[in-house]
Amino acid sequence: MPRYLLSVYGPAERMKYGDHPSKEAMLQAFADTGVFNEKLQRDGHFVFADGLEQATTASVVDGRGDDPVVTDGPYLESKEHIGGFWVIEASDLDEALALAAEGSKACRGKVEVRPFHTEESIRAMLGD
Repeated sequence: MPRYLLSVYGPAERMKYGDHPSKEAMLQAFADTGVFNEKLQRDGHFVFADGLEQATTASVVDGRGDDPVVTDGPYLESKEHIGGFWVIEASDLDEALALAAEGSKACRGKVEVRPFHTEESIRAMLGD
């Protein structure tokens, strides 16, 4: 079954309660996201999910030269960054989009959906 990455985006720097207006709103989003995670597991879609620290904690490593270069901060300078994600299995893109809509509602964030680059997708691209 195809796998998809559902990436949750939010502000690069978080306030006291993330990007939620209050502690109660944050806790409710966490609870709703937990219910969504349980649904993914129950329905056989769940592979892995987790949240990330804010983008300012990131480091970028460029190992293409003789010596790796490590830079503090996120790779992209942007107002929004990935804050969490799900890796799911879905029968097709339409099902992945429907699940992303549920996840977006649960976590109160925008969700980007991307299929994984697989041997099957490479063969299709090459016409094999």
